[in-house]
Amino acid sequence: MRLIIRILLFNFLLLAGCLPVSFAQFQGIRWTAGGTAYLTAGNESILQTEVLSGKEITVISKEQLTPPGASKPLNVAGFDFSRDSSTVLIFTNTARVWRYNTRGDYFLLNRKTGHLRQVGKAQPSQSLLYAKLSPNGTKVAYVSKNNLFVEEVANGKTTPLTSDGTRKRINGTFDWAYEEEFDCRDGFRWSPDSKQIAYWQVDASNIRDYLMLNTTDSVYSRVIPVEYPKVGESPSPVRIGVVPATGGPTRWLAIPGDPQQHYLARMEWFPTTNELIVQQVNRKQNQSILFVCQPTNGSAVPIHRETSETWIDTKGVWNRGNPAGWEWLEGGKSFLWVSEKDGWRHIYQVSRDGKKEILLTPGSYDMANISYIDEPNRYLYFIASPTNPTQRYLFRTKMDGKGKLERISPVNETGTHSYDIAPGGQYAQHTFNSHLIPPMTNWIRLSDNQVVRTSSRSASNSPTARHVEFFTVTTSDGITLDGWIRKPLDFDSTKKYPIVFYVYGEPASSTTNDVFSAGSNSLFDGDMAKAGYCYVALDNRGTPTLKGAAWRKAIYRKIGRINVRDQAMGAKKLFEQRAYLDTGRVAVWGWSGGGATTLQLLFQYPQLYKTGIAIAAVGNQLFYDNIYQERYMGLPQENREDFVAGSPITYAKNLRGNLLYIHGTGDDNVHYSNAEALINELIKYNKQFQMMPYPNRTHSISEGEGTTQHLHTLYTRYLLEHCPPGPR
Repeated sequence: MRLIIRILLFNFLLLAGCLPVSFAQFQGIRWTAGGTAYLTAGNESILQTEVLSGKEITVISKEQLTPPGASKPLNVAGFDFSRDSSTVLIFTNTARVWRYNTRGDYFLLNRKTGHLRQVGKAQPSQSLLYAKLSPNGTKVAYVSKNNLFVEEVANGKTTPLTSDGTRKRINGTFDWAYEEEFDCRDGFRWSPDSKQIAYWQVDASNIRDYLMLNTTDSVYSRVIPVEYPKVGESPSPVRIGVVPATGGPTRWLAIPGDPQQHYLARMEWFPTTNELIVQQVNRKQNQSILFVCQPTNGSAVPIHRETSETWIDTKGVWNRGNPAGWEWLEGGKSFLWVSEKDGWRHIYQVSRDGKKEILLTPGSYDMANISYIDEPNRYLYFIASPTNPTQRYLFRTKMDGKGKLERISPVNETGTHSYDIAPGGQYAQHTFNSHLIPPMTNWIRLSDNQVVRTSSRSASNSPTARHVEFFTVTTSDGITLDGWIRKPLDFDSTKKYPIVFYVYGEPASSTTNDVFSAGSNSLFDGDMAKAGYCYVALDNRGTPTLKGAAWRKAIYRKIGRINVRDQAMGAKKLFEQRAYLDTGRVAVWGWSGGGATTLQLLFQYPQLYKTGIAIAAVGNQLFYDNIYQERYMGLPQENREDFVAGSPITYAKNLRGNLLYIHGTGDDNVHYSNAEALINELIKYNKQFQMMPYPNRTHSISEGEGTTQHLHTLYTRYLLEHCPPGPR
């Protein structure tokens, strides 16, 4: 259900000029080892750019990127240099796997000889995933057709490390549910000494397939099976094994517990020893255990436990969607750990044996994500916003547990900041935007936060009049919600204007961040402010804003109820406070989880919401995947009544207003069965509505010629017809 949020993030990064070289592989800025320059894939070359001067140097030329016998160079989607920079691994000819282009071809370039050759040439084209050079640069490992392989850099000799991979026995990568809900994609790790590889194996053989139907690409329909564990179904058993890089039997880690009742969410090698650290999360995701594992005998010793009455977030949540890596300190003697156990998302330093723990960020505020660890100077840099949860700033604190905060972001730049800090902490790429300032990117010296070079892609930092107002509103339940409203361009407070609410409302995302896209509606064909709409967003309890764990976890077992009531009561209070809002012209729309919230508001509060546009909505919570739904709702075997009470289909009989329901029939995320079950319920009660199925389109409804424009036109015409714009 988080795909639409990822698309919005992708668009923001692209606009801000901070899109990584390979977004799917989370590479970020490719800094040089010294941190004074960075590498990018340029026009048919790989460039090195000096931070201070902006001077570009071609480090890999067009000629070097042209394979023998080819007329054109490789289209570089991603790259990785060996530690001594003598070898470059190049990712190209990519193909999409569910969400991102993580599958494709890889080439190795020997910079000394200029020899360029394809990796895994015996494998099918576009079949390689997550190829990685060994730490010593002598080998490259990759996944193809759910098996692991290692290839010698010097001579191309290939050794298969696994041979039992099938569609449902997955080695070195993950199934649909792990990828979607834990952000797990790359499923293997080189040991520090380059002699072993640790990898996940997913056994999805007992997980039933959801059968999608392709009815347009041939005369006869074609069934597309998607292995998909529905809520209430046991997870796919997952185990972690270690195999020699030269081949041989896999030694499986003896992590205790029923593998059908646990997830293995994170795994990494210790930095200087041949030991592994693994995070195990139980099925309800309210217990986390860290194990130190010995590959030699498979033993697993628990060193750290945490429990919660609701759920425990894993690293992808507080590391911008990337669960990989471990924040080691003291050469592996301790590490950083993030927890909400005291009511706020804080950073702790934990000893290797788990016996010593220091809270590094004490205080009544949330950390958003860790930005940089300056271990020599004992500083920890992170993003937070202690006084305004809609904004983001860079802070640092000494790693002494005293928690004195020092703001690094400029005090005169109110809004949302992000940083990619170079090795050594001398420089950083800094991006800033707000509801008034378009995204701007510059390069700063971290020590004094001074701009050393402005990106050519940066916009002006002069405020732009966009008629967007940020506000808070306190409902009759005593709940204070953050929100924004964009008013019509020719606003007249003595007149009445229609209001359109943009909603999400679930734990995967918030809508009221102070960013330049606030107040914008990418689906509306035109400008809503010019058309004469008041456009509004509110964030209810349960959204992942920086307002403390109690706020975020209030939605536990109450999705579809507490969030929907907060939205409705917030709207009702706005109507009371702002006489210019026309309560006869009230529309709401959302996508995915926001589509579900839209349905709920139309069905549960028909007296408030007159028109709704729901896109790719979950109509029945029992139809969604187990990892997401059980994390936030529990197990239906224990509290099925909560799933029923929180599902839009339960309230469909109450529809009184105008509903446009949109869904892709090829949606592997929120299945099309959600739409048809809801349609049946509406038919049962003679509820009239408009439906638009997009054949074979996925959750993003973006594939196919003309699709995007058609969706925009459909959305816009329906809104104009059923919620007419302009003052009255």
